[in-house]
Amino acid sequence: MTLEDALAQLETHVEPGRAEGMADYHKVPRRYLGVANPAINELAKEWRQTLTVDERVTLARDLWNTDIFEARLAAAKLLTQARIRPDDAVWELIKSWLPDLDSWAIADHAMMAGQKRLTAEPSRIEEVASWTESDSHWIRRAAMVITLPFAHQNNPKPHEDEIRTRVLGWAEAYVQDPDWFIQKSVAWWLRELSKHDAERVRAFLKANASHMKRFARREASKYLDENFG
Repeated sequence: MTLEDALAQLETHVEPGRAEGMADYHKVPRRYLGVANPAINELAKEWRQTLTVDERVTLARDLWNTDIFEARLAAAKLLTQARIRPDDAVWELIKSWLPDLDSWAIADHAMMAGQKRLTAEPSRIEEVASWTESDSHWIRRAAMVITLPFAHQNNPKPHEDEIRTRVLGWAEAYVQDPDWFIQKSVAWWLRELSKHDAERVRAFLKANASHMKRFARREASKYLDENFG
């Protein structure tokens, strides 16, 4: 599967007029083909089934480097799979995308691929920790998005609970940042955690809600019986 083949397949799913709407919605100057997510999902699934890990890494790198919106989504989806062995090259490629993040949709897809690699090898949290010190709010945000699986567990193992506690420590520092995307990332993480550990989220908000923007307080406490908005 060459890059040209992959792009040709994507282009067969272009919906007339969709690209203009996407460009207006995402507000990041790049090429938009006008392909809907379900079509990208199906193509990525087919490619995952037919390509080796090395071939997938190569194709994902080439797709990402086009800077085409749907190609970047496809690159991330190509690597979004729980079991990939070996996966070091996949992890390194996902990390290499960090400086390019400039759109929430692309960033979320890239970090969904990253979530699988982090949960497969939790020791990678040490690398993720360094992202929280980045000058880029997209990279700081990525640290919260990639660790979301640790907010979703009902019965975390000791090492998983340690990661949960560590991320909440990052969140305490993040609430001092007025940037909308950073506040949103904290609220998202807390909202998800509240479904599984409401008491911990309640304690966090009692200590930190005064530093959070109103929308973030509302979202974080959405599923709690106490209003922090």
